[in-house]
Amino acid sequence: MKITKDTVVTLTFKAWDASGKLLEDGKTPRAYLHGGYHNTLPGIEAALEGQEKGFSTTVKLQPSLAFGDRDESLVTTIPKSEFPPGIKVGGQLEGTDDQGRRQVFTVMKIKGPNVHLDGNHPLAGQDLTFSLNVIDVRAASEEEVAHGHAHGAHGHHH
Repeated sequence: MKITKDTVVTLTFKAWDASGKLLEDGKTPRAYLHGGYHNTLPGIEAALEGQEKGFSTTVKLQPSLAFGDRDESLVTTIPKSEFPPGIKVGGQLEGTDDQGRRQVFTVMKIKGPNVHLDGNHPLAGQDLTFSLNVIDVRAASEEEVAHGHAHGAHGHHH
C-alpha cells in the first residue's frame, strides 16, 4: 500500500541537529495519520508521500519544513508574582498567545522580579536531519480520520 492521504504510517526515525547531535535514537516505532493532519513534520510527510512499507531515506529539513523559523514575538517576560510556583529554568508551562490560542512556553531565565519565557519550539530555526524507515502502511479507520490521528499500537490511545 502506498502512503497517501488517510493512511496510517508506522516508522522509526533518527534525528540530528545541525551540529550532528543525536536528538532521537530511532528505537521506538511511531505511527501517524498521513495527509495534512499535522501529526508529523511537513518535510517528513513530503518525503514519504507515495512510498511503501520498507522505504528508507535520509532527509535534511530546513526550519520551514520542520519546526518553523524562530519568532521573536513569542519571547516574553512576565512578573515573577504571576508565575506558578515550582517551575524552574528549562521547565514548561501552558498559556495563551495574543490571539487566545494555546501556547507552550519554556522558562528561559528567572532574573529578579521577572520570568523570561519563550513560546518557540526548542528546535525552531534549526536545520534537522532525519533517517526514516517505514515499518508499515495501512488504511486509516473512519474513527482515526474523524479524530485526526492514528490509534492503536504506536499511535494515540484514548
